[in-house]
Amino acid sequence: MTAPARATYEDVINASPLMIAEILDGTLYTRPIEGLLRYSALHLSSLLVRPFQRSENGPGEWLFLLKPELHLGSEPDVLVPDLAGWHRKRLADVPYQSPWITVAPDYVCELLLPSSAAIDRGPKMDIYLREQVRHVWLIDPINLILEIYRHGGTLWHRVAGHTGNVTVRAEPFEAIELPLQWLWEP
Repeated sequence: MTAPARATYEDVINASPLMIAEILDGTLYTRPIEGLLRYSALHLSSLLVRPFQRSENGPGEWLFLLKPELHLGSEPDVLVPDLAGWHRKRLADVPYQSPWITVAPDYVCELLLPSSAAIDRGPKMDIYLREQVRHVWLIDPINLILEIYRHGGTLWHRVAGHTGNVTVRAEPFEAIELPLQWLWEP
């Protein structure tokens, strides 16, 4: 028996435009774009951009992108997180015309949706750990849960879990209060 061929970027390009395609540890994963359940990432970005990207009543120094295409590692893995953020100084030399980013984010947010939760919690978290992403947020918009993880060297440290319509300060964005009900509302 021969091992299955490793997925290539051509497989990503040839995937249906109605699907999100990623390569994780050499395997192609596709999932449907789940429309209205994605509003949580848009709402979260609107809460973070003003203080952390635009420096309005916050520290600035961040750049956020919705659904960026990341090429990480030597193979590379191709990931599409729902939201990613970088300290600006780490992206200073990245050409803006590039179709993807090869610099691992400092922060990633993944929405735990029915088609993606197992992948987000499994191989994607492993890749983010390997690439030294400093913080990962997992948002479950169906069950109203925010989980916050911090990179801990060889494993993730779960530093907080919040449920329902509470207002929180969550690392690495403790400078502002986040009203979680904004993440759950369409």
